[in-house]
Amino acid sequence: MHSVKELVKKLKRSLLVKPQLWTKLYLLRTLVQRDLEARYKGSILGNIWPLLNQLSQLLIYTYVFSIVMKVRLNLKGLPENNSLTFGLWLFAGLLPWIAFTNGLLQSSNSVVGNTNLVKKVVFPLSLLPLVPVLSAFVESTFGLMALIFLVAVTTKTIHITLLLLPLLWLTQILFTSGLAYIAAGLTVFLRDIPQTLAVILNIWLYLAPIVYPESLIPSQIRDWVFWLNPMATIAETYRGLVLVGEVKHWGEWAIAGIVSLVVFAGGFWIYKKLRPAFADVL
Repeated sequence: MHSVKELVKKLKRSLLVKPQLWTKLYLLRTLVQRDLEARYKGSILGNIWPLLNQLSQLLIYTYVFSIVMKVRLNLKGLPENNSLTFGLWLFAGLLPWIAFTNGLLQSSNSVVGNTNLVKKVVFPLSLLPLVPVLSAFVESTFGLMALIFLVAVTTKTIHITLLLLPLLWLTQILFTSGLAYIAAGLTVFLRDIPQTLAVILNIWLYLAPIVYPESLIPSQIRDWVFWLNPMATIAETYRGLVLVGEVKHWGEWAIAGIVSLVVFAGGFWIYKKLRPAFADVL
């Protein structure tokens, strides 16, 4: 594992031989790798823990909605009115949501938790909020691989629409990163931000059809939920791409992409404006 001093030394050396953009990308990759290694260092199961955490949430929500509340789904190519179908559907929506919430919550402390790096003049502080966002995204890929395998076994099909996943990932990462920049910057001055975020995200989960089907949303407001909530669109698009091989919400996805760009640009601008005061406050 790389120490902070080693990272700074690498950055100084690379600035002499590499273009600045490639230097930052290399450093970002190193920081993400270091973060993932540190999370499960010393544990027996190691990087299997993210998948187990995802599966535990899947079991809880499947039990509540499929067994207790008896919610049933009919998806093309999957068994009708089946708990397995509901579980696959639920898992496909939970994966981007878990990556979003974990990345956002952890990024809110990314600046205050790295005071030593903040006070290094040479260190690019714009990378700090991105590290937990990308780490959470990498962890979600373990669950995604398991989901694709289960769908392939159940339906005997691997949908060609999986090739569109990188475009969806870009939308998700831009949206999460923009909010992460805002949360990380504000937390330096308001330490209640992480706790506030946790409350907001708990409410947000039930404002989007993540754990319940969109058919349960009143028809009068259903379209507004997708137009105004990018995570609702991202979750439903995940399901379409992985489970049934189609996309129902093309227009909403396009709007979500535009919103994600705006949120990313706005979040980075706010973070950049706050950044000069970080060292003094910390």
